[in-house]
Amino acid sequence: MSTDGDDELADVLARVHDRVAPDEAERAAFRRIADTLVARAEAAVTERHTDADVLLVGSTARDTWISGDRDVDVFVRFPPEIDRETLERDGLAVGHETLPDGREEYAEHPYVSGEFDDFDVDVVPCYRLERATDIRSAVDRTPFHNAYLKARIGDDLAREVRLAKAFTKAIGVYGSDLRTRGFSGYLTELLVVEHGSFRDLCEAATDWSPPIHLDPEAHAQADFDDPLVVIDPTDPERNVAAVCSADNVARFQHYARDLLDDPRLDLFERDEPDPLAPADLEAHLLRRGTTPLAIRFCAPDLVSDQLYPQLERSRSGLVDALNRRGFDVCRSAAWADDSGVLLVELAVAERPAIERHEGPPVHVREHAEGFYDAYADDPAVYGPFIDGNRYVAEREREYASARAFLEEGLLTVRLGAHVETALEDSYEVLIGDELTALCEEFGTELATYFDPQP
Repeated sequence: MSTDGDDELADVLARVHDRVAPDEAERAAFRRIADTLVARAEAAVTERHTDADVLLVGSTARDTWISGDRDVDVFVRFPPEIDRETLERDGLAVGHETLPDGREEYAEHPYVSGEFDDFDVDVVPCYRLERATDIRSAVDRTPFHNAYLKARIGDDLAREVRLAKAFTKAIGVYGSDLRTRGFSGYLTELLVVEHGSFRDLCEAATDWSPPIHLDPEAHAQADFDDPLVVIDPTDPERNVAAVCSADNVARFQHYARDLLDDPRLDLFERDEPDPLAPADLEAHLLRRGTTPLAIRFCAPDLVSDQLYPQLERSRSGLVDALNRRGFDVCRSAAWADDSGVLLVELAVAERPAIERHEGPPVHVREHAEGFYDAYADDPAVYGPFIDGNRYVAEREREYASARAFLEEGLLTVRLGAHVETALEDSYEVLIGDELTALCEEFGTELATYFDPQP
C-alpha cells in the first residue's frame, strides 16, 4: 500500500511531467523539420557517396526531450573506407546543403550548425562502423548510443527520463561541458534505464558511496578513478560519467534525498538569484571579516570547453600558491564573461615580515652543515639557532601581503596557458570593497557565491 509520502511524490512527478513534456504541436513541428532536414541531407550525401546514410540521433529522435529543448541532431554516416580529409570536405558540403544558413563549428572535426524554424540544428559527419570500439572520433559513438537507448526506452521510460532531465537541469548538474562537469543526456538516460524509473534512481542515489560502479551490460570493468563510473554499454573501455565531478555527484545525492524526504515542485525549478548590488556586497564583506581579492583580466577568446579548464587550473594554482605562503584561502571561484576573474577569499591577508624556516636535524651532518652555512653569515636572518634537535632560521618573507604577491609574483603561479598570456598582457588586483567593481558584470555569480547552496 502506498504511503502518504509516495502519493505526494507521485503527484509532484505527474505535475512536473505535464509541464515538461512536449505537446503535440511541438512534436509535430519537430517531425516536420526533421523530415525536411533528413531528406535534404540524404539527397546531398548520396550524390557523393551512394552507400552513405543519414540518422536522426539525440533526445528528440528518442522522444526523451523536454519541452523547449529544441535540438535536431542529423548525423551523416560515411563509408569507413574514405579518408578523414574526404569526410571533412564532403561532410561540410552536405551540412551546408542541408542547412544553407548554417555556420561551421569545430569539435574533433568540422560540422555545420545553425537554426531552422526555431530549432537548433547540427549536421554532423561521422563514419558508419560495425562496432563502437572501432571509432575514429568521439562522434562516431553517437549512433551506437542512439541505437542502444532506442531499443530500451519506450513511452513509460521516456517519461522517467524527462523527469530526470528536468531535475538535473533544475539543480544545476545537467551537462557534460567542461564548465558544468555534470550529467550528460546519455548518462542521464542510462541511469534511468539501469534503475527502471526516476524515483528508483533517486532511491539508489540516497545511499551512493563513491566510487559508484554501474555496468549495464556486465562488461569486464576497466580501472577508472572517478567518483561515478558507468561503463558504456557499447564500449567497455569508456566511463560515460568520466567528466562528472565529485561535487555534482554529491549535489545529485543531496537533492535526491531532499526530494524523497519532502516532495515539492520547486526542486524542479531553476532559481537564479538576483544580481548582487554593491551595497549588499559591502554588507557581506563587513559581516564575514575576511579579505577577498580578485584578479580581473581580459578573458581569452576560447570556446567554453577550452576556457573553463584553464580557469580552473589557474584558480587551483593560485589557491595553492597563496596557501603555501601562509595566506589561508577560505574559498575561491573563477568566472568569465568579457572579463575573466579569479576570486580568492582569505582568512589571512598579511603576514609578519619574517618567516620560520626549519632545517634538518643537527645530526644529519652533511645537510645540516649545508643549511647552517647558507644562513650563518646573512645579516638579514635571525639565527641559525637550534630548536629541539634542528637548525632553524628566521628569514625575511618574500611577500608579507597577499596583494603584493598578486601584483608582483602572480606569473610564478601554475596557470592555464591562455590565462597566463592574458595576464602577461595586463590585469588588475581588486581587494575588499574594490570588488564592487565586479557587480555590473558578475552580479549573479557574486550573489551565488555569497549565498551558497548545495
